Amino acid sequence: MDVHVPTRMLVEALVRTDLTVDAGDLYATANLLRMNDQQVRLCIKRLVAEGRFVQEGRGRKAILRATGGTERAMGLDVEFVTHAFRQDAGLAPWDGAWHLVGFAVPESARPARDALRACLTFLGGAAIHGGLYLSANPWEPYVEEHARRLDILNHVTFLTTRDLRRGEETDPVALTRAMWPLDEIAERYDRLAAVAEPRLALIEDSADLSGAQRLTVAVELAAEFTRAMEADPLLPPELLPASWPGARARALTARCWSLLEEQSDHDDSGIRLFRLYGDISRPDAPTAT
Repeated sequence: MDVHVPTRMLVEALVRTDLTVDAGDLYATANLLRMNDQQVRLCIKRLVAEGRFVQEGRGRKAILRATGGTERAMGLDVEFVTHAFRQDAGLAPWDGAWHLVGFAVPESARPARDALRACLTFLGGAAIHGGLYLSANPWEPYVEEHARRLDILNHVTFLTTRDLRRGEETDPVALTRAMWPLDEIAERYDRLAAVAEPRLALIEDSADLSGAQRLTVAVELAAEFTRAMEADPLLPPELLPASWPGARARALTARCWSLLEEQSDHDDSGIRLFRLYGDISRPDAPTAT
């Protein structure tokens, strides 16, 4: 199955452990993925304009250096993916508490209100009513940090309850299905599994894959994994259907990354992607940074 890899995602996949990207490697890998140089140049320009990277040098000899904001975003990604694998391993059971966030931000601060709403959605919150969002995870520290940065914390209310009812429905599993698009999320994990399975077979049968081939497979897996995880609110397994495909898809992908890490050589061992997911897919291992 073919995988579309956005240029922006390719840049992030090639971040090295020192938080830099070698432009020569970026252009070369982009060409392997059938991207042209103009796509790469435009992507770099946008990332620099957004303040996500700083460019040192020009052309293929340039170095892109991740900014503090990009580093924080990468740290959050690692934290959430680590949590997902801990859930899969039964190390993060649900405590039965629902976490609600309500806000009433004045129209004069509309951009901040929109940014907060986007944050709550990114964190997997389900909109219950206007200005009221629900999560099954303890998301308060993340919401509070974001609200502080937006200078609207005084307009945000936090509430935790074990007594949630919608109409006459009180069953947590039924409430979960009503509030989150589980079928759509499951389809993304089914696609991830369909992408990972043939690539796992390729890796297992071809121990002599070239560095370029390994990197291409790793980037394709990262792209599809990200698409699945971005839409996943990371609901506790206790609230999901018994046949939920997330754990299996993640396990297949983790196996691929583990083998790719074992096969990596000196040329690509500095690339963060080769060890990042291999580390965090082992729940008891220290988080890679």
